[in-house]
Amino acid sequence: MKKILALVLALCMMLCGVAVAETYTATVEGHNGNVTVEVAIEDGKITAVNVTEHSETTGISDKPIATIPAAIVENQSVAIDAVAGASVTSGAILSAVKDCIAQAGLNVADYEVAVEEKAVEVTDETLTADVVIIGAGGAGLAAAIEADKAGAKVIIVEKMAAAGGNTLLSGGYYNAVDPTRQQLSGVEDSVEQHIQQTYEGGDKVANLELVTKLCSEATENMLWLESLGMKFNMGITTATGAIWPRSHKAVEPNGEGYIHVLLDALEGTDVEILYETKATEILMNEGRACGIKAESANVNYTLEATKGVIIASGGFGSNIEMRQAYNTIWPTLDESVRSSNTIAATGDGIVMAQAVGANLVGMEYIQLHPLGNPETGNFLGAVSGDVETYLQVNLEGKRYIAEDSRRDELCKAALQQTDGLMWQLTSGESLAGEYSVMLGYGYKADSVEELAAQINIDPAVLVETLNTYNAGVDAGKDELGRGILTYKFDTAPYYATLRCVTVHHTMGGIEINTEAQVLDAEGNVIPALYAAGEVTGGIHGGNRLGGNALADAIVFGRTAGQNAANAK
Repeated sequence: MKKILALVLALCMMLCGVAVAETYTATVEGHNGNVTVEVAIEDGKITAVNVTEHSETTGISDKPIATIPAAIVENQSVAIDAVAGASVTSGAILSAVKDCIAQAGLNVADYEVAVEEKAVEVTDETLTADVVIIGAGGAGLAAAIEADKAGAKVIIVEKMAAAGGNTLLSGGYYNAVDPTRQQLSGVEDSVEQHIQQTYEGGDKVANLELVTKLCSEATENMLWLESLGMKFNMGITTATGAIWPRSHKAVEPNGEGYIHVLLDALEGTDVEILYETKATEILMNEGRACGIKAESANVNYTLEATKGVIIASGGFGSNIEMRQAYNTIWPTLDESVRSSNTIAATGDGIVMAQAVGANLVGMEYIQLHPLGNPETGNFLGAVSGDVETYLQVNLEGKRYIAEDSRRDELCKAALQQTDGLMWQLTSGESLAGEYSVMLGYGYKADSVEELAAQINIDPAVLVETLNTYNAGVDAGKDELGRGILTYKFDTAPYYATLRCVTVHHTMGGIEINTEAQVLDAEGNVIPALYAAGEVTGGIHGGNRLGGNALADAIVFGRTAGQNAANAK
């Protein structure tokens, strides 16, 4: 009846000479899944564009979803620039609108007219704060919360359109000794063991004092996150390369929960975040950091810092030239090796710090991850992130390393396999597996033989591989030395997804002490200059344990914020 009434109303409007807008819908694959767009067109004019459904990452996708539809309507063109850092989401919206234009029987080329760039007047502006922070990722936001709590006026500059950095794109695992959760899983642990495994897992080249601080304060900082509203699963798990079950998995996907609670904690404070504003220089006065230079599309900023400057701008995993210049370990880290990092991870803070005398340590230690998506470089489509519940086999269907090994060992072994590719497998009902299949990256079958046929592996080989592994679980001894033997691969459905190594974390960077103060080449503190998070070096040594990075960002981010606010 509603449809009939609508048709009658439309007919009446047409008879009365009133134009009627037609609505079209298109769905295009975005970064994390499908993006559905609805477009209203009236007499050849685009009158409305709305993104009605999507599963894109909150924060990263907010700006393109808000601004691109409006720009299309305003300019009557799909020749709109993608939003930096959200190019895939931007492209999905634009492609969907083109599809709708074609559905309307219109010529898409007529709507691809270049948008005339409006002249932008650039002004100079000087702002003053007690503490100026470069970067609004996990470390920067944690620092801002603490500095504000201490009574400091805080300004953050973030070169992207949204907060998050690599924290937002992380796997969401946080390592900390946690008797409550670990005892539920029958796991014994201690801060001393966490320190030892982190130090030895980094080949004993890290600063042991920094390692001790990280591991000793990880738990209290996890509890601090929970006090802000952070939600972790009740069970404990082992992140890839964590080598021990002390990883706390966030309830929200990836690192979204961390950024949400940190931003929520800043609501109602006087902390100011200048988005799409890039720091370009650290200002010094008689050897003391006193502010920064920064620039946005229309403002050149001088940001004066009366108490301190905190560098929390992340690593350099997306800077191909920089990672090639420092790489001495891997065969190559050129453009053929994708990255899981945000495009903002270009090492800006490291370069700026070095320019004012900061010492750099461990720059050659660049970590790869074995669960990268061959198409995107991120972890999209992985069927599991918990070592307990997955195996990896090469293109021939054979396991080649214990999956609970260190990340560097996992990646070195992976690079030795055919085409540097491998299949990640899991079995039993799996939300991650179903999501991988939905995205088009995963395969699902009711038997091992059927799965093998789908991924072009000899069924007899894959059956033998899994039978051998399962027999090792029963015997309590794996042929490849895997220690985590709590899960058998004998329950349908079975899932598989193709994986490759990807640049994941740069462990070298600015040298700091346990107070997050930046040091020069002689080991002296550079007054009023602090650093925290992936921009720093010396904490993880030659190999970072999976799950330690988020703890690092929060522990040292809070320390930097407290000390900067107190002008320590």
